[in-house]
Parts: sequence; C-alpha cells; structure tokens
Amino acid sequence: MTLSVDLFYSYRSPFSYLALPKTLKLVAEYDLAVNLRPVYPLAVRVPGFFKKASPNFIRYVVLDSTRVAQHEGIPFRFPRPDPIVQDKTTFDVAAEQPYIHRLTRLGAMAQLEGRSLAFTDAIARVLWDGSVAGWNEGDHLARAAEKAGFDLAAMDAAISADPDRYEQVIAENEKDHAASGHWGVPTFVFENEPFFGQDRIDLLVWRMQDKGLTKR
Repeated sequence: MTLSVDLFYSYRSPFSYLALPKTLKLVAEYDLAVNLRPVYPLAVRVPGFFKKASPNFIRYVVLDSTRVAQHEGIPFRFPRPDPIVQDKTTFDVAAEQPYIHRLTRLGAMAQLEGRSLAFTDAIARVLWDGSVAGWNEGDHLARAAEKAGFDLAAMDAAISADPDRYEQVIAENEKDHAASGHWGVPTFVFENEPFFGQDRIDLLVWRMQDKGLTKR
C-alpha cells in the first residue's frame, strides 16, 4: 500500500529547498507519495514576525542553512532577488508581493495537477542553486519548468484569469499546516503528526516504516 505524506513548503525558505533532495530520494526509494503543499512565508503569513524575532534569528538561519548545504553537497545561494519584498533594515514587508504571490500560486496550480513536487524541484533550483544572476529575469523559470513538463506561460495566464482559485488552495494549505501543530517550514505531516525540518526526515521514515512503509 502506498503511504502518503504532506509537505508544507515555502518558496522563500532555505530549509524547504534543502529538504528537496532527501524528499526526492524518499519517493524514489520507497512506495510513498509526497503531496507538496505550498504556503506563504512567515513574513507574509504573520505580519511583523521579523520585527518580533530575535536579531539572532536571521543570522542563525543564514549560518545554519549555508552549513547544511555544504554538509549535504547541495548547490546553494540565497535568491537574488529575495522572493519577499522587504526592507532589510526595518524588516517592513511591502504590501505588494509580486514574486512570492506568483511562485506560491504556481505551486498551488501544480498541486491541483498532483505534480507540485516535480514542479517545485525544477524551479527551486533556479532560485537557490546560484546558477543564474537573477531568477526572475529572462526565461530561466520557463526553461526549468519546461524540463519538468510544465508550460509556465500557460500557467501564469490561467492564474491571472482566476487568482482566487489558487489563493483558496494556499489558504487551505495554511489552515491544514496550522492544524498539524506546527508553523514552520518545511513540515512533513504523516497521519496528523508533524515533523518539522529537513533534519527530521529520518525520524519521519522511522515512523512510516512502523506503519508499513516499504521499498519500491
């Protein structure tokens, strides 16, 4: 029997990106379906989050994500531009968020098609692996999406025609994410039990093996 796990994912989260290689390995190795469910980052979901957080929070995230990437051998650089439009001094988050709205809605559309993990793996690399100067410029995203079997222009057009449909998907994801008992990403949820962080995947596998997870 194929087991199923939800993965709540943010396109701004370095640890969400760093969880992808292990997640893809899981799907290749085990009889498992991973339902990647995009949510908005804390900067958008929780107004004023970064103003209330310790000054050490961001510094540690940068340090630890870079360290994890080095340890795992994952190409890594923070996205340029930042998917969130935010003042780096005051931490004020702009009202208009064209980048993260587009990315998250695209992920929601791929989720409706049942292919959000493949789509996210394709485009996340463009944001995070440091291979391009500006991920939002030219045809970088379109070419990456095409390799995974997606027509980015058609997706953008469909979302522009009915953005509320995809916002509803995201809102439902955020509701279920909160109901799981955690607020951060990446969070894997298996049978209503949350496993937060890319460093909890081994624990997730242990739990799923107890519930009958088998190798392919």
